[in-house]
Amino acid sequence: MKQRVYSLFIILFCGAAVMSAQTNLLTTNPLAEQIFLGNYDPADYAPSTASPAPPDLAIQLNNHISADSLRAYIIRLSQFGNRNSGSDTVSSLFGIGAARRWVAQKFTEFSAINQQRLIVSYFQFDQVICAAAQHRNIMAILPGSNPQSGIILVEGHIDSRCSGLCDINCIADGVEDNATGTALVIELARIMAPYQFENTIIFMLPIAEEQGLYGADAFASYALNKNIPLRAVLNNDVIGGIICGKTSSPPSCPGLNDVDSTSVRMFSSGSFNSKHKQLSRFIKLEYRENLLETVAVPMNIRIMSPEDRSGRGGDHIPFREKGFAAMRLTAANEHGDASNSTGYTDRQHTSDDILGIDTDNNGAVDSFFVDFNYLARNTVINANAIAMAAQNVALPADFTAVRSGNQLILKLLNTTIDTFTFRIALRSTTNDWDTVYTVTGNQATVPCNATGSLFASIAGVDTDGVESLFSGEKIVTTSATNDPENSVDQRNIRLLQNRPNPFDEATWISFWVQEVPVYRNASIEISDMQGKLITKIPVKLQAGMNEILYTHGYGGSGTFTYSLVIDQNTVDTRQMIFAN
Repeated sequence: MKQRVYSLFIILFCGAAVMSAQTNLLTTNPLAEQIFLGNYDPADYAPSTASPAPPDLAIQLNNHISADSLRAYIIRLSQFGNRNSGSDTVSSLFGIGAARRWVAQKFTEFSAINQQRLIVSYFQFDQVICAAAQHRNIMAILPGSNPQSGIILVEGHIDSRCSGLCDINCIADGVEDNATGTALVIELARIMAPYQFENTIIFMLPIAEEQGLYGADAFASYALNKNIPLRAVLNNDVIGGIICGKTSSPPSCPGLNDVDSTSVRMFSSGSFNSKHKQLSRFIKLEYRENLLETVAVPMNIRIMSPEDRSGRGGDHIPFREKGFAAMRLTAANEHGDASNSTGYTDRQHTSDDILGIDTDNNGAVDSFFVDFNYLARNTVINANAIAMAAQNVALPADFTAVRSGNQLILKLLNTTIDTFTFRIALRSTTNDWDTVYTVTGNQATVPCNATGSLFASIAGVDTDGVESLFSGEKIVTTSATNDPENSVDQRNIRLLQNRPNPFDEATWISFWVQEVPVYRNASIEISDMQGKLITKIPVKLQAGMNEILYTHGYGGSGTFTYSLVIDQNTVDTRQMIFAN
């Protein structure tokens, strides 16, 4: 439903701005495509100094990220006045052309001081957007030591806008949305360029996000058509502001002028067995284990239930649609829902999305809407996750998992390795892992909850203690025959506990169908504790796991019931808690 609403938004508001399909997808630097395809000698891009072991690398990356550099990038980006997709491409002072040439020059400078190890290129495509026929993403590519091992992509769209979708002359500094994400990607290129990773890393700034995610969609299509092995996509959008607006899109902030400089949200598609959620969990795990105890200001990383804020979308979505693991990082607080409706007073998607205000009237901004230290902390989260994922640690081929009482018995399959270190991640009622164990051998027995839903996944571990991206999840069954709560695959239809629970704004409601019955209609019915029906959501029964995302809304609390009803017969009912 949310995707259909988003598509309708594009049709109604962007149809006039986009008049053709994407064609002529190419890299302006031919070497860039050869890097993507693995056609290069990694010795040509090896640094003169060996990269440190991953635990030390995480600390170095944290120490090298500069809030002052991020501030300087954002100030410069704001000076181009308007970065709309259809804005000026000729001027050296104003418009998207000047902005992208400046970014390309920064990437070139970073490469020059790092043995020319960054390959700088535009990704170009033809499509009429806001009357402009041709558009360019900006990229810097750091070739990996193993040309065939895969690619990690980090992105943050460079374009800005005012209330008018194609207003190319208004003042559209676009500081929070999205000079913050652009600056983050530029800084990542600067601080990661001295190091070598097994995977290639792409630092990309897409265009035309505001008109319909077109720059990201063009590159995702190109990657799919060229069989470019993207292993993970991290999208950073509205990532540096800390002040809540009056109309912030849920799930978001408590109210006008609330400040949050220690939390960040991660949005991704799906719930059970979602590689996008698994990527988000990996990012949080890497931060918690590599940096949390050493950073000056710890960050609270929140794994959100939906793919994006209600009714909104971002540049991770085209990659997910084409089968690549993708997620989005966004500030805890946003200043507006970008509706630009009558009475709209927030900054997002207006000419007021600026650096800040001059409180003492001396001609210089001294009260900033972006917290540069907060943005630096979010940059650290990205850098650490990318560095660890780019180690390209091998993932065990497959596994089985069963539960006997309060123990989980997990076995690796299809491996000839006698002694192998791997990790087991267990999850029950939340979006996050409850426990992650490190074990050695082809089989392990670990503690687990004796009742309720349980999902398991695994990762490989290398000699430096770095884990791979995690596998898909499996529902953990029981070896006993007298435990109906656990034997979800032994009963024909079973309603499971919602996740997360308690929940904030949205939650996943799941049910397992062993064999699809003959039926006319089915629904999930949600009621308050007095039995009043709140909503009825039609569902289609499918064999295996069935899931729906229920969005309650922000600003209330209480206990509710949800029931699976088939042909007016209630199959099962459970309780869930909404906690604001």
